[in-house]
Amino acid sequence: MVRIEHKRALLVVRIGDKKFEWPIETRYWRNPLLGIVCLALLPIVFSGQPDLISLFATANIYACIAIPLGWQMTGIGRLNFGPQFFVGIGGYTAALISVHFGWGPWETLPVAVCAGLVFGVMFSPLTTIAKGLYFSLVTLILPLIFLEVTYYFRVFQGETGLYGITPLVMVDNIKTEYLITGFLSLLMLIIFLFVVHKVLTSRIGLFAAAINDDEEVANNLGLNIKRWKILCFVATSVMISVTGWFAAHYFGTFAGVTYLQLPFMLKILLMVMIGGRGDIYGAIYGAYFVVILEKLLTVFGTVHYILFPLILMILLFTLPEGLYGIYRRHRYREYYPTIRVRKR
Repeated sequence: MVRIEHKRALLVVRIGDKKFEWPIETRYWRNPLLGIVCLALLPIVFSGQPDLISLFATANIYACIAIPLGWQMTGIGRLNFGPQFFVGIGGYTAALISVHFGWGPWETLPVAVCAGLVFGVMFSPLTTIAKGLYFSLVTLILPLIFLEVTYYFRVFQGETGLYGITPLVMVDNIKTEYLITGFLSLLMLIIFLFVVHKVLTSRIGLFAAAINDDEEVANNLGLNIKRWKILCFVATSVMISVTGWFAAHYFGTFAGVTYLQLPFMLKILLMVMIGGRGDIYGAIYGAYFVVILEKLLTVFGTVHYILFPLILMILLFTLPEGLYGIYRRHRYREYYPTIRVRKR
């Protein structure tokens, strides 16, 4: 039997013993919907400029790394300095299979998911074994080791990387192809945003907040910290691997020197911090801000290599709450736990 109930700001649908709830007050969905509409209009407005559409798609890809990374660092209470490791796992898995076996993107996707799942499970014990900054150091080293592996084994093609990867979309018109792939990147962002939002506003989100605030107290209250940390790490690792899969098929090439080096890691972490520390919506602000700022500063030539990190560092210290924090300061919504770093 299906029953539909209306309780204050919620629409409740009961199907047998299961219950599904959706907030129906406009203050919960109006602003996110307006933001998504604005992002969807960008490729249409700039449809005649493929370079700008590619810029927006790149920002969406970066946001799809930053969103699950924010959830991960909140859920395990540790700073991950190596999210690009799983970008490399997903990207190289898709690239190798596509180049050597001719598989399309939708055929390589489940393989990339499985690869992210396997390596996520393999390294998930680090969330409980490595304490505080030791976890950060280990995760910092992992992508650098992976980078050396890509140099050593010729199958990865070293610095040149793998090319000739099957594109996500193949149409006769290049502008149409850019437009479709731009919308696909936005669709991936929306899916990630929806999933992480649902998790953080559910009971699992409360567990993540408890672990993030004080592990000892959460453990004394009977919360299985190890299980929830491993679940969080594995789930977010798979999501980041999917982003690597998307990047490989979107750009048609994949090289470790692009994604596994320290500058890429710093860029992602700055997106998380500048957008809003651990806030999933702030990750989108940070991704677009960093990508657009980097593009604008290229007019200064090689000087932008100095100006870009300098401006980001200034913003990091002058905006402790992040760009999205400025908005939330005046229009507060539901609670999202923030990132904390432990030294022990």
